[in-house]
Amino acid sequence: MTEQLAAATLIGATGLVGRALLQLLLADDRVGETRILVRRSAGVTHPRLVEHIIDFDDPDSYQGLVTGDVLFSALGTTTKAAGSRAAQYKVDYTYQLQTARAARQNGVGTYVLISSPWASPTSGMFYRRMKGELERDTEALKFPRTRFVRPGPLDGDRQEARPGERVATVVFRAISPLLPHVVRPNHAVAVARASIAAAFDATPGTVHYEPKHIARLGAAR
Repeated sequence: MTEQLAAATLIGATGLVGRALLQLLLADDRVGETRILVRRSAGVTHPRLVEHIIDFDDPDSYQGLVTGDVLFSALGTTTKAAGSRAAQYKVDYTYQLQTARAARQNGVGTYVLISSPWASPTSGMFYRRMKGELERDTEALKFPRTRFVRPGPLDGDRQEARPGERVATVVFRAISPLLPHVVRPNHAVAVARASIAAAFDATPGTVHYEPKHIARLGAAR
């Protein structure tokens, strides 16, 4: 991996981590152009930003847009927001796998996925199993460099946060130093910083970034 990226592609730019990633990529002079594939406009303008509004249910229509040096995959939702586990699976697994396949076919060299600790295709928990299946199936695409970023509970300014969630976040932040790294909150900006560091990591093959690595990389300026 060079110290410059001609272009980076990002999906999930309107989510908690995706918004942070987008801002950091646009502020990073090492990144020539940032392309985002979104279902609705991110509402951001920048000389080095190219926005494509797409239909994730029609992968043939956007396959040719997934180009550049790296694909950042930060798409995600919750069962409650999606309406069902099947709908969540479509967003968190199907859409991301389809986009990863397009990137691989188009010669993108680095794939960075925002995943989850304990992701495993054999997990008894739906979310961890879904993330594990996605890791397994994207790793099988054999990108020259695959990066799985596995943050703990996400902290940050959520657009849809409720009062109860805000109180819980304050409490969680206060006790965070007493918790094991794997269950400490990782701020969205720290996850975004770690993801960019992962994209510039020249190590071939697959590298996993667990919460303790994210905390270290995310603290770097």
